[in-house]
Amino acid sequence: MKRRILDGDFLDRLDAAALVLKTPMTGFFGGSRRARTYGNTVEFADFREYAPGDDIRRIDWNVYARSEKYFIKLFTDERQMHNHIMIDCSASMACGHPEKAEAALKIAAAFGYLSVSAMDRVSFELLKGNKAVGLGFNVTNKDSFYRAAQKLESTEFEGETNLEKAIVNMENPGYDDGLTIIISDFLTNSDWKKAIDFLMYKRREILMIQVLSPDEMFPDLDGRIDMIDSEAVDMADGRNMRLVMTKKMVKAYQKALDEYEQELVDFCASRNVTFFTAMSDEPIEQVIFGKGYETEIIR
Repeated sequence: MKRRILDGDFLDRLDAAALVLKTPMTGFFGGSRRARTYGNTVEFADFREYAPGDDIRRIDWNVYARSEKYFIKLFTDERQMHNHIMIDCSASMACGHPEKAEAALKIAAAFGYLSVSAMDRVSFELLKGNKAVGLGFNVTNKDSFYRAAQKLESTEFEGETNLEKAIVNMENPGYDDGLTIIISDFLTNSDWKKAIDFLMYKRREILMIQVLSPDEMFPDLDGRIDMIDSEAVDMADGRNMRLVMTKKMVKAYQKALDEYEQELVDFCASRNVTFFTAMSDEPIEQVIFGKGYETEIIR
């Protein structure tokens, strides 16, 4: 199934909105990544006393004239970030009205475009089964971004995804060199918390985006219904159920969902991980930039 996730009008709005980035991504997209080391850029960072072997061209002679001691100038080292954008491709993501899968792909494409616009490198990874499947190339400029977007439009959402194994078993998750974005409904039995701790060990900055549909958040169910698990093997699968829904059961469901949402929020807060929930019917610009993005652009 092919989904249309980009159009010229959307990219024009994204270009404009990127100038007033205010929301969870503030600090993630600001051009080159400022590293913890010192390097050869033109932005002054600090002084330190000269040591044998240092480049004498960095000696600050004005400081020497005042102190009669040799100090060298240190400058910030700016490096290109390598951002990994991971998309849960399980069958449950193909559910919802509007479909969660299309929303997830649009969100992934938007963050990929912002990364490229900030001169960062991007890898898109499709989380399927126990694996993270790359597109076969890194995205380093807008031409390669458009190629990646075309491939993403043909993404299949099927079967189950083990978030823990798919992420932990990645061939190259990166180390202290950028941002990892995980886009999923997180409606899974896999231990996604271990995946987050693994990325923390790799010193990655992490953003978790939960995509849910309105009918998952606010179900309007009554009477006798068949609950078919989207990841069930067949109709005889034990995960499928026949129920008589009552208002009490709907309230119990919403309470359980609220508790799970709070668990996600609390865990991410404990790890200093950015987390937010996006609705599949929400405008993508609003997901990326927040509800006040239109006002900010007008200013």
